[in-house]
Amino acid sequence: MILSRLSLRARLLLGVVVLAGVGLVAADVATYTALKSFLLDRVDKSLEVGHVQVEQLAFGQAAQGHGGPNNGHGPAKPPQGGDEPPAQGLNWYQVRTLSGGVVKAGRFLVGGGSPPQVATTIRIPTRSTNEANPERVAYFTVSSKDGSTKYRVRASIEPQQPNRILLIATSLQDVYATLHRLLLVELLVTLAALGAIAGLGLWVVRLGLRPLREIERTAATIAAGDLSQRVERAEPNTEVGRLGLSLNAMLAQIEAAFKAREESESMLRRSEQKLRRFVADASHELRTPLAAIRAYAELFGRGAADRPDDLARSMSGISRESERMTLLVDDLLLLARLDEGRPLERAPVDLADIVHEAVDAARVVDTTRPIDVEVEPANVLGDRDRLRQVIDNLFANVRSHTPPGTHVVVALERVDGSAVLSVSDSGPGLGDDAGTQVFERFFRADSSRTRASGGVGLGLSIVAGVAHAHGGTVEARPAPGGGATFVVSIPLAAT
Repeated sequence: MILSRLSLRARLLLGVVVLAGVGLVAADVATYTALKSFLLDRVDKSLEVGHVQVEQLAFGQAAQGHGGPNNGHGPAKPPQGGDEPPAQGLNWYQVRTLSGGVVKAGRFLVGGGSPPQVATTIRIPTRSTNEANPERVAYFTVSSKDGSTKYRVRASIEPQQPNRILLIATSLQDVYATLHRLLLVELLVTLAALGAIAGLGLWVVRLGLRPLREIERTAATIAAGDLSQRVERAEPNTEVGRLGLSLNAMLAQIEAAFKAREESESMLRRSEQKLRRFVADASHELRTPLAAIRAYAELFGRGAADRPDDLARSMSGISRESERMTLLVDDLLLLARLDEGRPLERAPVDLADIVHEAVDAARVVDTTRPIDVEVEPANVLGDRDRLRQVIDNLFANVRSHTPPGTHVVVALERVDGSAVLSVSDSGPGLGDDAGTQVFERFFRADSSRTRASGGVGLGLSIVAGVAHAHGGTVEARPAPGGGATFVVSIPLAAT
């Protein structure tokens, strides 16, 4: 539970320090144990060398008093000065019976310290492990009687004295002083090493987790609303780098999804606005002929039936407004079909032939307007009637927005796999913003919305809708030398 509350940096650093500490402590214990074993082995060898001289002194004197009143049983008084063994490093010796009685004891040879505390019962091997030396020997460590130091003791049963145990001892003060110093050095080195490992580990962990901090800052910036942020320096050769690359890919998808959502919402809002304006404009355009029909009907109801002139006027007006309303409704229905994506007829169409037919009709409708034609053969797949309607609407737009006698140029050519139809006039031209709005429904360059400035504003919308339904495009731009040019591009039929 505690580890789960720590940061990743703290857990990594703690893990490194703990592992290093366990390793260092294990190495310290192994070193301490090995050195202690080595030093004790060296002390045992020194006792092995020195016990010969102590044996001569101890058993020589013991032999002289062997037949005395003690008879080898019970404790004997320690000898007085003058019997110190010449061996160096040996601090104490004692001769005992097998039952534990002290036969002879040498005085404490070095300093005035406390002698070793040796138990009465001593376990010695029943036979020697060295065939060359039949002596039975045991080595062990005991404390002094006052507990101030420790001794290494050698207990042996000599073949010449099978009923006696010779004990010799040497102080381990220097050995334990060396071990204590080693322990202190190991402690200081371990602490220094752990400190260095902790510092180095902290630096390495910070360096390794730096990309995570970059990811954290990037995520915070993204949470604040900036979806364009990305994780920098995301390298694919590291785990954190690959995480950064994956995060960047995910952020790109999220940003694209948000942009698509915003575009969709924007398009929906524009569609709603266009629909509301379309409904309002359609209602306005339909209201005018309906109001006219109602007025003519009221005129008929007020006695026009009895007046031949008024009756003819009423019937003519009702017929005219009905036709106008019928054309408007037909245009609206066509635009609705195009919006729904209903497929048009697909058949080979000679677009040049349609252009010639439309030009002939335009010349008949308006004999005062000169029309020049430049046509190349161009075959497309499409609806012949709708393509003819496109050209007729372009001529109708010229008649509505240019003065009588305005020169018109019609051109049809093949460009990059498309049939490009252009209708140019030398009239007053388009306004600054009209070029992008003329294909909107019910658009009028004259904001007064009077019919004197043109039709109801659906002709060019139908041009754009039919062109798009054929996989083409439309464009309106200023004509060279003044006026306007309308360009319709339709893909050519495969040959």
